[in-house]
Amino acid sequence: MSSPQERLVAQLARIKELSGLSLRALARQAGLSSSSLSRYLTGQLVPPWEAVAALCRAVGRDPRPLRAVWAEAARAGAAPAPRRNDLPADLFDFTGRDAESALVEELLRTAGAAAVDGMAGVGKTSLAVRVAHRLAPTYPDGGLYLDLHGFTPGQEPLEPHTALGRLLGALDVTHPPAGTADRAALWRSELSRRRALVVLDNAVDADQVRPLLPGAGRSAVLVTSRHRLVSLDGVPPVSLVPLADADAAYLFGRAAGLALTDENAVGQVLRQCGGLPLALRMAGARLRHRPGWTVAVLAERLCATPGRFDSAFGMSLRQLDAVQRRVFRLLGVLPGADFDVAVAGALTDLPPDRVGAALEELVDAHLLQEPSPGRYRMHDLIRQYAADIAADEEPQAEPALRRVLSHCLAQAVAHDRTLPAPHRPYPSPGDPAKAMAWFDLEYVNLVACFDAAVRLGVDEVVAELPQAMRVWFFRHRGTDDQVRLLEAAAAAAARLGRDQQRAALLADLGYARAAAGRLAEALSAYELAERSGPDDDLAAGLALRVGFARRDLGDLEAAQARFRRARELFERIGNHAGQAQALAFDGWVTLHLGRHGEAVELARASVALTDGPARITGLVTLGLALASHDPAESLRALHDALRLSERNNLQHNQAWCHNYLGVALRIMGSPEKALEHHRRAFELLEPLAEVQLEIDCLHTYAETCRATGRHDEALALLDRTIALARELGRPYDEKLAQAARENVLAAC
Repeated sequence: MSSPQERLVAQLARIKELSGLSLRALARQAGLSSSSLSRYLTGQLVPPWEAVAALCRAVGRDPRPLRAVWAEAARAGAAPAPRRNDLPADLFDFTGRDAESALVEELLRTAGAAAVDGMAGVGKTSLAVRVAHRLAPTYPDGGLYLDLHGFTPGQEPLEPHTALGRLLGALDVTHPPAGTADRAALWRSELSRRRALVVLDNAVDADQVRPLLPGAGRSAVLVTSRHRLVSLDGVPPVSLVPLADADAAYLFGRAAGLALTDENAVGQVLRQCGGLPLALRMAGARLRHRPGWTVAVLAERLCATPGRFDSAFGMSLRQLDAVQRRVFRLLGVLPGADFDVAVAGALTDLPPDRVGAALEELVDAHLLQEPSPGRYRMHDLIRQYAADIAADEEPQAEPALRRVLSHCLAQAVAHDRTLPAPHRPYPSPGDPAKAMAWFDLEYVNLVACFDAAVRLGVDEVVAELPQAMRVWFFRHRGTDDQVRLLEAAAAAAARLGRDQQRAALLADLGYARAAAGRLAEALSAYELAERSGPDDDLAAGLALRVGFARRDLGDLEAAQARFRRARELFERIGNHAGQAQALAFDGWVTLHLGRHGEAVELARASVALTDGPARITGLVTLGLALASHDPAESLRALHDALRLSERNNLQHNQAWCHNYLGVALRIMGSPEKALEHHRRAFELLEPLAEVQLEIDCLHTYAETCRATGRHDEALALLDRTIALARELGRPYDEKLAQAARENVLAAC
């Protein structure tokens, strides 16, 4: 008997069938994202009722009969994904701001947006986080938080392109589109089916925020900035001023842990703190740690320090001992967003117990925040204060920073070694899932460390860190920093005189460029790598990759020569998996050169050489080569390839297999079945941002649409191909698509 979820999936599949639309077209008509619709149709996620109703309306069907089936599936435990919550912890002593909080909440309910502005330290983030926590029940799909680093010392503000990548990553879109506009569109689409609250903290200006705003739907956005974002249409501003005396006195008293009776002394303290919550908490913490002091003594000490910020921060700093003060000022030069005890230990060269105790004192003094257990961060204003002190008083700041860079590199290398990869058949003992989670958590900090290493000229770290992130980057292709890091790393390896390392980095750089569809730039990197004198292992891999680029540029004979060179090199070093790949792709281009019999022989030789995922390319080549001569064996080979891809969770290969199952079925005279596989290929491609694979699939999908008389759909696919080819400088693909377009128009 089928499960409730299976029955719901069957009903949704029937709706899609009735629509006669592609997955993307149906998703667009129903106001859903195609990636979400794909998860609904494959049973990975039970849709919210609103999505079911929208799909029914898209095909003119009454949704009410499906209500019982949907409710049963939801009760069965296949509920939507767990609620996301990236919000920092709420402050236990949040004080005042009743009118401002009420106004922000009302704007979020009515306009779906608000922007809180005010001077540094006035409590913008605290207010935003407080409101977000209060409204959590209103936003069942969670709260997303992103620091845009508009005013973070030592860091450039996040570009919208990068910010969108991180926001989409929070929604489990691991391969965002390459273009900023496409990312923004996908972000709006993903939010349109959710009810989430997005907090964009520390924005530098309206231009940084505008692409990050949600579109239609029930999600809301709350922005904070030191500047009033008056040009941000549809996002009403709410300005914060320093706390009034009554609220300031109350907060100071709570932080100090005592009743305030000396009104004159309290007034002096409040004036020195300027009504800024950050300064008031520090002053109160100072008094709490000095039980022998009165408020008058504190006021006198504050008045003796020139400058409002220096008086509050300096008083908190003076309550610390020499070790704690040194830890504080060194933290001002630490790159990245947050850190743990181990990083602080490397920075200060202190054992874990001593540095841990110092960090706790800094937290108690409100000089440091602990947003989650064991993870620490500094307010931007305090970080700048610490960095200024370090510049004046800390002669060992640069050696301390170098220790951190070495520590982060060592940690990245250790975690990377536990990850299985083609170049590492025997990974080190460890949990690969935990290693990937570590990279996910530390990614922003690793990039910040890399940039610091570039500034300091620490070429060892610059050259090695991208290699330690190689597997992570492969699984997160489309990450904005990858090409930039690899370019700098290759230059550092050259300065170090490490020709083999430079060649390996250039090979990775070429691969990253090729995955983005930039084939001419990829070939330039590959050629530089070959000039660096790579060993046989790397030279074989390079020959294979150059063959891929030549194939995709339409130079099939040059590609074939490269694949055959790769085969010779792989055979010389005894790499059977590499030989199998080279044989399979040799067969692929041989088939497209019109030599079917020879292609079949090469594909069979490839499949016989190895087992596991290395057989996939050979099986697909064999299946395609046999499609017109032996349909049974053709489909058997293609389905074997698909099963291998699914068993090893290779989504790119799954899309490729489905695409060529579609081609084979079209050749066999089953174009309607072929369309199902083409559509499934694009469902799998949706989150991957694999432009090269998309172009390949667009060509074949369009041909199948033409064969079934779907001329409008074929033209739309070919127009997309032409646009991509022009954008990426791919004249061969553009020429093929233009010729196919003329054929479609002739058949209309």
